[in-house]
Amino acid sequence: MLSTSYWVPTAAMAFPTFPDHCFFRYDHHHRNDHKDLRRWRIRTTAAAYPLFSNQIQLTKDSSSRHKLYQEAIKTSRDKFTREISFQSKDKNISLAKALLYVAAEDEAFMSFNREMDACSILNERRNVSSPSEAIDWDSLEQMPLGGKTIPEWLSELDAIAKEVEAELVSRDIGCHLVEVLEAVNLVLFESRGLTRSPVLVDSKYSYLHSVLSSRCGSAILLSIIYIEVCRRLGLTIVGSRVGEDFLIWPQTGYPEELFKVTSGHSLFAIVNGRCVEDPRSMASDLTGTSLLGLEIATNRDIIGIALANLIRLHWKRASRSNHGLMLTSPLRHVNDAGEKPNMMDKSNVPLLRPQDLRLAIMASERLLILQPHNWALRRDHGMMLYYNREYGKAVQELSICMAFAPEEEAEILEPFVEKLHLMRLESSWKSLGHTGRLTVP
Repeated sequence: MLSTSYWVPTAAMAFPTFPDHCFFRYDHHHRNDHKDLRRWRIRTTAAAYPLFSNQIQLTKDSSSRHKLYQEAIKTSRDKFTREISFQSKDKNISLAKALLYVAAEDEAFMSFNREMDACSILNERRNVSSPSEAIDWDSLEQMPLGGKTIPEWLSELDAIAKEVEAELVSRDIGCHLVEVLEAVNLVLFESRGLTRSPVLVDSKYSYLHSVLSSRCGSAILLSIIYIEVCRRLGLTIVGSRVGEDFLIWPQTGYPEELFKVTSGHSLFAIVNGRCVEDPRSMASDLTGTSLLGLEIATNRDIIGIALANLIRLHWKRASRSNHGLMLTSPLRHVNDAGEKPNMMDKSNVPLLRPQDLRLAIMASERLLILQPHNWALRRDHGMMLYYNREYGKAVQELSICMAFAPEEEAEILEPFVEKLHLMRLESSWKSLGHTGRLTVP
């Protein structure tokens, strides 16, 4: 409730008026009588002062929007978790759905933050109207994501597949593998104009819906779009990480056919573009034989790569004012024999951009669902919690990490976790009103 002072005329105070059918009882007191009186005061004040009425309505609208965004955040995570559940077969996982749920959760989180900012401005400057627009959706499936809903973005992939089918019909040719892939390339990279972003500095290049909208994205997102379109055409595309690239190719029992040159290009180059013919790329050395030695990425692996890219992107944006800051930097300070033993302190934790740091933590949480036993990932997750000053959660995550980590890594983490635990105790000590400082041995 907004707390606002208003000037009331003396006459109104001397001769108060009450609406019809307003009864007061003095024979006994109900527990909720004070609430009824409070509601009546709000109604009568709102009638007398429209500005107050508007603020009440804006507060109610904001509260409603907050609940919707919070529900969207929770529902997106639940649907993502169900989509990548290990109880379901990997081949049945939809890459598009999983990544759209990721985007929906992040968008709902950022929208929630914008609402909180708007409410803060409204509280500070009561003559300013809320910039937020009315919400006309009440479920995740109806929530707008870059101008479209999740079902509409899935339909966008269906539409691309139909464009490929129309291209094949116009050529009046059979569905030979080469012709199908050439048609996919034509629609995606010429008609639709999809291009690869050289440097990932903007988050829109790392979310599926924004790549489809802006037509520019990371290599892994373009590969995912390629895989999803071909799946709708009944063609299975597989992929693998090769150096810094993620390469894809049609599943076949004769991989040497992929490297036969026709029309000046091999089928492998048609799918993967110039990186195959770039001598600086590891992909340029691949042959039909070496291709068999690559580990095929599962759908869960591909989702994991996309999430790892999101972690790197948001961490880079969060630590922009601390150029070169690494997640593991504090570990080196604690274990450096030349440093003072009390060097680790809350005041030494660098200030990071909170929204980007939280987005990195959220991406890390999802990746941990996929890779719960990845000790390095859990270590990085714990360090992000430390940077976010969530010391209790950081101690918990890093303690779990020590159980999975190699012995030499656990030895590095142990003194850091001990000191972090003392920092948490100190926070609890001060929250109880005690003064002074706990001594860190």
